[in-house]
Amino acid sequence: MPRLTLAYVLIALLVCPLGQPVAFAQRTGPQQDPASSQKQPPSQSAPPQPQAPAQPQQTPEGQQQQPGFAISLTVPVVNVDVVVTDNDGNYLNGLKKENFRITEDGAPQTITNFSTTDAPITVVLLVEYSSIGYGWFLYNAVTWADAFLRQLKPNDWVALESFNMRPNVEVDFTHNSGEVRQGLISLIYPPFHESNLFDAIVDTTDRLQDVKGKKAVLVLASGMDTFSRLTLDKALVKLKQTDVTIYCVGVAEEMFVRTISGGGLNYLQAQNQLKTFAEMTGGRVWFPRFDGEIPGIMSDVAGSLRNEYSLGYISSSQKNDGKYRKIKVELVAPDGGPLTVLDQKGKKRKFQVYARQGYTAPTATAVN
Repeated sequence: MPRLTLAYVLIALLVCPLGQPVAFAQRTGPQQDPASSQKQPPSQSAPPQPQAPAQPQQTPEGQQQQPGFAISLTVPVVNVDVVVTDNDGNYLNGLKKENFRITEDGAPQTITNFSTTDAPITVVLLVEYSSIGYGWFLYNAVTWADAFLRQLKPNDWVALESFNMRPNVEVDFTHNSGEVRQGLISLIYPPFHESNLFDAIVDTTDRLQDVKGKKAVLVLASGMDTFSRLTLDKALVKLKQTDVTIYCVGVAEEMFVRTISGGGLNYLQAQNQLKTFAEMTGGRVWFPRFDGEIPGIMSDVAGSLRNEYSLGYISSSQKNDGKYRKIKVELVAPDGGPLTVLDQKGKKRKFQVYARQGYTAPTATAVN
């Protein structure tokens, strides 16, 4: 009798071999449906299969060889947006790929991509919302940011971010400049005296990291930093890794130029910081002294964004070492000599090239 009972138990286990754990495994991981084990017709597309190096390989003796480590190497295209103006601020249009020469750490590079498309603007207005300057800096920042909104077209994207102790997104990306204008109007009484510029710039560029295409930040600030978590050096390291172009308009020049000391060393340092942010990323910087300069400056900001040459190249260096590589963009004649630009009267025109100063190389990734 006990043997008969044991036989019934074995038969029950064979009919339901796994029971509830099978259902748990199906919830926690993908399982193959029994019907899917049949061969699918050619018209159905199967999901991509893992590459051979990641799979166990058969040795000549028929034994399986355990997968090792593979090095995944990427060969990215280095994109460089370039703006060219003459000394009067006029944009030099009509240049061709042959007119540009790019060097990386002194080594000439071959330009593979070249375009002059007038893409919609994607820009963040980063406004200093601090009580520094007795409210005068804030007034300039808000008023001048509103002047920039008049330069936008219906298909442009714009967002508004303010900062004092910490950055805050006031208005997310929108085509409606009226929403941004309402956000500017709400910046009346700053809750803090602090101006954490370094943290705000890094936060903004990080938010734009996954945004495709041309993107820029227009900073309207005094350039002073009072309480940032990041130091200037750490902020610059972060900016070496970004492809965002930074344009800066100093809001403190109008006040400090009227003082005897001209703002002192603190303001000179603030100016230098704004210049560094712009030059490193290929942008431009202005320090207006009179309100009458603002319409022209905001027109220049929008003009720079709409008159960019987009260049791309694959680095001749095969070292994926994560190091910073310096870029230099020059204008040359078709024969490789210096480019000469003439005005309508046949006189030579001096020009200025704006492009980011470098980029951080990728690193090799080890995968199983």
